Amino acid sequence: MEGEIDHRSTRRDFTHGELHRRDLNSNPFQQLATWLAAATSAGNFDATAMVLATADASGRPDARYVLLKHFDEAGLCWYTDQRSQKGQELAANPYAALVFYWPENDRQVRVNGAVEPLDDAAAESYFQQRPSRSRYSAAASIQSQVIASRADLEARVVALQQRYPDDNVPRNPAWGGYRLIPERFEFWQGRRDRLHDRFVYRRSENHPSGWTIERLMP
Repeated sequence: MEGEIDHRSTRRDFTHGELHRRDLNSNPFQQLATWLAAATSAGNFDATAMVLATADASGRPDARYVLLKHFDEAGLCWYTDQRSQKGQELAANPYAALVFYWPENDRQVRVNGAVEPLDDAAAESYFQQRPSRSRYSAAASIQSQVIASRADLEARVVALQQRYPDDNVPRNPAWGGYRLIPERFEFWQGRRDRLHDRFVYRRSENHPSGWTIERLMP
């Protein structure tokens, strides 16, 4: 690449809404559910996509998108191959951050907390809900490991289809789920002139709702 790629003049204003303390549900999980539904209604075709940020044992960070599959007040859950880079990092350092971004609404949600693996029953239940081709793909791949070619990868899938021709390919025990147990939520609403609205929820044993809410400067 020759020269600098300059985006200092690339910008847009945020005009889709505003956020006040009175608008917030006292329960951050319900607030997340409300905003997730609003993103879907606004036309976001991947509203459950979230950045998962992890760090290895030495503190070196990494990030990638995963898909939120279900959540309740116990935490936010996704599924993956636990032999992957993120799986190895979570084994060494079981804390993570999640970020949702919905440009249709000028909204962002950040969630931080400890991460725990889901049990085999949850992993098996979701694995069996996946489309047949997705199950073969998951069973054929050792995620994040080097492979010589696309043809080699596809050959692994074909071999499994021949071995299990009735769509009954088994789940590898290493393919499972994770739950992030939130300690902190932040709800961000873009506003004009970069004077954004930000509210943070923090767990509090002393608060009736279990959470304190504070406004942050943008």
